[in-house]
Amino acid sequence: MVYSYRNVVTGFAARLTSKEVEAMEKIDGFWMGSNYGKGVIVGVPPPPAKWKGKGELKGTGCDNKLIGARNFDSGSTDPPIDEEGHRTHTASTATGNFVNDANVFGQANGTAVGMAPLSHLAIYKVCYESGCRESDILAGMDTAVEDGVDFLSLSLGGGSNPFYADGIAVGAFTAIQNGIFVNCSAGNFVPYDTSLLNEAPWILTVGASTIDRSIKTTVVLGSTEEYDGESLFQPADCPSTLGRQVLCERGGSIARIEKGQTVKDAGGVAMILMNQLQDGFSTLADAHVLPATHLSYGAGEIIKGYINTTASPTATIVFKGTIIGGSYAPAVTSFSSRGPNFESAGILKPDIIGPGVSILAGWPVSVENNTGTTSTFNIISGTSISCPHLSGIAALLKSAHPDWSPAATKSAIMTTADMVNLGNKSIVDERLLPADIFAIGSGHVNPSKANDPGVIYDLKPEDYIPYLCGLKYTDRQIGIITSSTAKSSYGSSIIAPAGVKVTLNPEPLEFSEVNQQMTYQVTFSHLGPTPHAKYVQRTLIWTSVNSKHTVSSAISVNFV
Repeated sequence: MVYSYRNVVTGFAARLTSKEVEAMEKIDGFWMGSNYGKGVIVGVPPPPAKWKGKGELKGTGCDNKLIGARNFDSGSTDPPIDEEGHRTHTASTATGNFVNDANVFGQANGTAVGMAPLSHLAIYKVCYESGCRESDILAGMDTAVEDGVDFLSLSLGGGSNPFYADGIAVGAFTAIQNGIFVNCSAGNFVPYDTSLLNEAPWILTVGASTIDRSIKTTVVLGSTEEYDGESLFQPADCPSTLGRQVLCERGGSIARIEKGQTVKDAGGVAMILMNQLQDGFSTLADAHVLPATHLSYGAGEIIKGYINTTASPTATIVFKGTIIGGSYAPAVTSFSSRGPNFESAGILKPDIIGPGVSILAGWPVSVENNTGTTSTFNIISGTSISCPHLSGIAALLKSAHPDWSPAATKSAIMTTADMVNLGNKSIVDERLLPADIFAIGSGHVNPSKANDPGVIYDLKPEDYIPYLCGLKYTDRQIGIITSSTAKSSYGSSIIAPAGVKVTLNPEPLEFSEVNQQMTYQVTFSHLGPTPHAKYVQRTLIWTSVNSKHTVSSAISVNFV
């Protein structure tokens, strides 16, 4: 036995032989562990007086900010330390305190602060180098519900599945049943239809947008043509005319920074990274290992043509530093996954977009190899980064409106979102064309407007059950999601007493929602000769259509 689940799902996780798996698959409620996408679960809990969790960090790891940290690697007893940075970045984005003079390589300098700086934080580490097992994710969510968090921020996800076969969807439903708001990243895939993750309607699914800050570079071809790009690493002593430079295309299953490392190892002095067609004008400010710039697809194609038609092509990268402003922001970035909702086309996804491109936040080590400070940051991108922005905003709304349900909070965020950019024009996508609803959802989050939405659409968890019935899910499948059986039918069988006719109305009993109340009438009629006994007795039995439940009532008839 690896885990026993008590809150977000009923069941357990265990390591079994293939024969044991075949046997267990026949038992109702069995869940197999599987790998999910890379990420972290951040719980933003209530006041510490209500907190029931604990920390597994030794020494001074946990404090009044980080009040809980748990490891859910079922094969490890190591403490829940972040070795690669993703978890630190997302956590500090949601709840980080004020830190002055935050920067990376001197860029984006200023005061860094998370969305909800006075909230508390609990970490549930469920992902590792091998990936994210569904059993570990469910265990983390299960514990978070029991610990008493107010929010779950999941910068992770798997492929599209029916909601009853999606561990995050199942765990999230139980979370909202306990008043816990859940938001998840939409995914970092190509900007094509039905590419997004986390499709359940009770989850706030978050896409990624740009901000009005860039870490600007300019490529000068020869001595005339100029093309703007971005790079976080901007060396002050870089020569005006570089030596051997390499033009690389984005993609090919090789990370952007890794491409630069390959160029550097081969003796190159600089890299010009160009987009593929699908990425259009979306560029990112990365911590490259050599002088570099990231350009649009169009600019890259022009440079290709210049290289192929010029005997001695030359290029200069001019580093221009941090630039604030830009009327196109916010814009949807190319990696932000798109709807429609594959599992349920009637539910629009994503729900919202938020900042997720070139975002500065905390990092466990110095990317500058600076050993003289513990205040370390990095700038990275992803829907994993836009997700905690919305978590922190939801925490602020909860603080201002403690009586709001998860659905009310989601409604306030979505119905007040902006559909225009800073230039008061339609929000655009990576092509610089107006973004459609499957890219931006309700629009770009506007926290101030969400705090005073005027009207909200509220839902109770049980209100989702008719929707699940409309998806043609069976009683058992709905029960997996809701931890109960919603739509069900009970037929009767009557073992009538001697000399008595028993009739029922209505029959069968048809239930359409959880905790629904029904009445039925039992009529007893004299039938045939009167028995010699003063009392006769038998049984009335209601049986569910799946034969899982049998409800028996004794019958006693007195002849007078």
